[in-house]
Amino acid sequence: MEFSLLVEMAAAAIGAAVLYTFIGFIPGTDETSVLMPVSLALILGGIKPIIVLTFFVAAFVTLGLMNIMPALIVGLPGGVLATPIVEQALLLKEQGLTALGIKKAAVASMLGVLISLTTSLLIANFMAPFAETIKGYASWLFIFGAVFLSLISKAKGISLISIIPLALLFQGLRVLYWDLGVVPKEKTITTSFFLGITVAPLLLSLLSLFVKKEREKLQTNLEKKTWLPALTEEKESLNPLNVLTTNEVIGSSLASFVSCFLFVLSPVGLIILFGELVGKHEKKVRQRAETTLVVMSALAQSTYMSGLVICIVALGIPLAPAAIGPGAAFFEAPPIFTMGNTITNQFSRSSLTTAFILGSLIAILVVYWISMRYAVRITVFVLKKIPHEAILALFIALVFLLAYMDAGLINIFGILLISLACGTLNRLGVNYGIQFMTLYAAPFIVALF
Repeated sequence: MEFSLLVEMAAAAIGAAVLYTFIGFIPGTDETSVLMPVSLALILGGIKPIIVLTFFVAAFVTLGLMNIMPALIVGLPGGVLATPIVEQALLLKEQGLTALGIKKAAVASMLGVLISLTTSLLIANFMAPFAETIKGYASWLFIFGAVFLSLISKAKGISLISIIPLALLFQGLRVLYWDLGVVPKEKTITTSFFLGITVAPLLLSLLSLFVKKEREKLQTNLEKKTWLPALTEEKESLNPLNVLTTNEVIGSSLASFVSCFLFVLSPVGLIILFGELVGKHEKKVRQRAETTLVVMSALAQSTYMSGLVICIVALGIPLAPAAIGPGAAFFEAPPIFTMGNTITNQFSRSSLTTAFILGSLIAILVVYWISMRYAVRITVFVLKKIPHEAILALFIALVFLLAYMDAGLINIFGILLISLACGTLNRLGVNYGIQFMTLYAAPFIVALF
């Protein structure tokens, strides 16, 4: 690989770490909605895909840690993966241990990146020779994934029932576009449908404001108070040694290692499962909260890292929720990437591995330093100066722009239809993973009838 290209990749990683540091501190910024549209826009904008991949890797590693910081400092999760940590964060905050929580989360996050990156690269190299065989069963694997995620979700019944109707919706819109001549029959719309699922809960919430009864439910005379931490001039030590206990190191390391082999499962589900499983062995409340926080912080990195590394470096198909969601642009970004001609097919395994290693290491070093030194200051700045609504509006606008580029004006209304359906199902407990896997399996499901 040329030195100049490595420099560009490193610069992209640094830029992603800085940009997504601030985005990560904004409560409610879902990982998929702030990663996938940006990486897709960069790929379609003509940026070298390997540089975009490095940018993307650095971005999701940055979010993996930075999303936790507002949860620790003010009790508001930055993204979905940080939601399970709120309970432990509030408990530590009540005991005046927020600074300790930040240190533990930062070190655990670094540990999760290093362990999962190493383990998942080994798994990817082992699975690579079998990639073509696995691809042959991809459609069945997507169906199996949707059914499996339904069975382990809390809303099992509605999740299972929704699979076929959703497949009919996705494939029905595709056939409609073909019949109307909006897109040629050799083009299969997937990316914009995916984005419709991504912003579905947010769009449904916004559209429900047109309903008077829904608006009245949100009206209140009470002020929502958020206590901002006091700023101090004291600098935190950057030394990671002696921050974690032996039990915390062992628990988070084992959880990160095991999660790599379960890359097809829901990241949030694995975070809750292993976090509570390891934490419950601690008898004292404080130690239990700290251990659970450490394990969950490590898993926030390992669950995403393993799914993306294995699917991008080895398989070339999005089987893991992290690949189906935030990483979807590296599999479906017509005309650059299509299923069967993804980034895995266009770049060597060594180049893809370099992108993951470079992006991960640069990001974790940058965000570790920032979180240890400036987490409180950035939280105060973001909550005071950056409107949450403005960031979300920016990403919604980007989704509609990409939808228009995909299939014209009619597709914007198609995305609204998908968002209304998927957003409603999401409220009923049908999670993203089920909907994404159904989207990829839709042509095969409909063909079975």
